[in-house]
Amino acid sequence: MSDTALVRYELDDNVAILTLNRPAKRNALNAPMVEELRQAIERAQSEARAAVICGTGEHFSAGLDLAEHVGRSPIEGVHHSRRWHAIFDQMEQSPIPFFAALHGAVVGGGLELAAAAHIRVADETAFFALPEGTRGIFVGGGGSVRVARLMGVARMTDMMLTGRSLSARKAEDWNLCQYVVAADEARATAIDLARKAAGNAEMSNYAIINALPRIQDMARGDGLFVESFVSAMTAAAPEAGERLRAFVEKRAAKVARPEA
Repeated sequence: MSDTALVRYELDDNVAILTLNRPAKRNALNAPMVEELRQAIERAQSEARAAVICGTGEHFSAGLDLAEHVGRSPIEGVHHSRRWHAIFDQMEQSPIPFFAALHGAVVGGGLELAAAAHIRVADETAFFALPEGTRGIFVGGGGSVRVARLMGVARMTDMMLTGRSLSARKAEDWNLCQYVVAADEARATAIDLARKAAGNAEMSNYAIINALPRIQDMARGDGLFVESFVSAMTAAAPEAGERLRAFVEKRAAKVARPEA
């Protein structure tokens, strides 16, 4: 994809890097950008083992392009929302893990997009908001499911009703991101994490991404039953057998203590 693409695509070894590229509009998400995102997601899934999504300019994404939203009929709004759902589902239910590198505005639809990734890394410039209440609209990119799952309904309700914004540190406290790093370091950190995940067994990554969320939606007994099947299938994969033998034969490193 060219430098003029709305979503730039780069393959760095086995990690795909998808960059939102509409900086003059704070990477606001319009229909053409979301369609290019779909193409980039599909390409990453076909040739990479992990992926990073980030934004060019001063912001990750300020959300939905409101100019595009004005004047839509209710049925057009439903179709638009469902299209976002389908494309963000492609990321969330991907065979490879996606890491979001966040800086500047992570607002509205930008936060909904980030929530579709599996791990979120924010730098200290990042701020998070859901201003839909103040705009007279409602989330439409899956936020009522994904964002609410991350931080809880009460906190999401607060953000939507009051329009409050959160710092990166507060967002980490509320589980909207898993890492906070110094300014301008989110992309590099996310790529480093993606490389680590890319080195995992492919079947393990698939199970982590696709089984864990579904198990959380099940009754306790059903979840434990499904866990047994996923565990058995993963362990039976050839790659798992080699990795387990390497550990037993002391050819694989043990888990180390965390750094102080």
